[in-house]
Amino acid sequence: MATSIFSATAFAGKTSIFAGKTSAARIRRLAPVALALALSSALFVASPGFAATSIDGPINLGTATTFGVLGSSAVTNTGSSVIAGDIGVSPETSITGFPPGNQTSGVVHATDAVAASAQDDLTTAYGVAGSLTPTSTGLANLGGQSLVPGVYSGNLSLTGVLTLEGTAASVWVFQASSSLLIASGSKIVMSGGASSCNVFWRVPTSATLGSGADFTGTIMANASISLDSTVDLKGRLLARTGAVTLINDKITAPTGCDSATTSTVTTTPSLDTVELPPASIGTRFSFQLPVAGSPSPTATITEGGLPAGVELDTTTGMIAGTPLAAGTYPFTVTASNGVGPAVTATYVLAVLPALAATGADVPWSVPAAALLLLALGGWFAGRSLRGTRRHRA
Repeated sequence: MATSIFSATAFAGKTSIFAGKTSAARIRRLAPVALALALSSALFVASPGFAATSIDGPINLGTATTFGVLGSSAVTNTGSSVIAGDIGVSPETSITGFPPGNQTSGVVHATDAVAASAQDDLTTAYGVAGSLTPTSTGLANLGGQSLVPGVYSGNLSLTGVLTLEGTAASVWVFQASSSLLIASGSKIVMSGGASSCNVFWRVPTSATLGSGADFTGTIMANASISLDSTVDLKGRLLARTGAVTLINDKITAPTGCDSATTSTVTTTPSLDTVELPPASIGTRFSFQLPVAGSPSPTATITEGGLPAGVELDTTTGMIAGTPLAAGTYPFTVTASNGVGPAVTATYVLAVLPALAATGADVPWSVPAAALLLLALGGWFAGRSLRGTRRHRA
């Protein structure tokens, strides 16, 4: 059971969550930052939809085509997973669990030029998948549905059985609005000769496949991909910035796909609206903005700015650095690549004082509104205590 931060001892002497003799004063000092956090979620403004792009064949994965598993930070396996296809990681180096994991075909590429090229091509393919105009929007749980070829978007998940009806040339692209959760035992059935070569899942955050799932398609996740035990995937696990985690799973990368029908698509850039985690003075901060497009866009700050010590990499869209000043920093990013109109999105980076990071377990992971109420409660408690002391005097 979750423990509320509003416990009876929250402000009682040395048991205060902001431990110290001047806890009320410290809370008052943090109140402006807590207020900034509470308000930040209302400040995300994304530009209107970007120019429509269509596709007349499978998404071109380039050099990522041969990979069954491709991670950015790590590839980790537990148990006797079986991989048919290349295994790679870039730019980090960690590939663990092989053996006992078994690679039946393909090559291991640990931070070599092949893995780096595959990550570049994955970024392009991720942008292509995100740029396509949906044929159906607002989808949620796909269980129990039978879908013809097309582009489907929404808060996607799967519990139960999804049927994809088409031919060997049919293409399905699924655009998840956030994470992708596949429930244990869920299954995708391919009907009419439909091919695993032509099923693509674009995930702006992370994907999780529950135990025993029988899944089809190439998962392109902006962050990480995690599989519970005994998942059978006919497709690929491609993670742009995070790790791929396996537990006694079977991954079979599609082969015999007709590269002659693969589309090469140029697309206008996209910027997904996401919330930035708070940073702290003196602590290294990094966050990958989900900017995509083909060719890869250039991302620049056109309004506002980042705190001193933090910069935006215009080529990759990575925000990184060590903040030097607390405060709230709204900024607007414009992404352009010469294909159609540029797109913009506004974000907010809240930088906390250093004391917040070194105090006694300050619960910055709780909702920002709760932090604001906590700070205000401390302020009123301090005023009440001073009033009591004056009365006694």
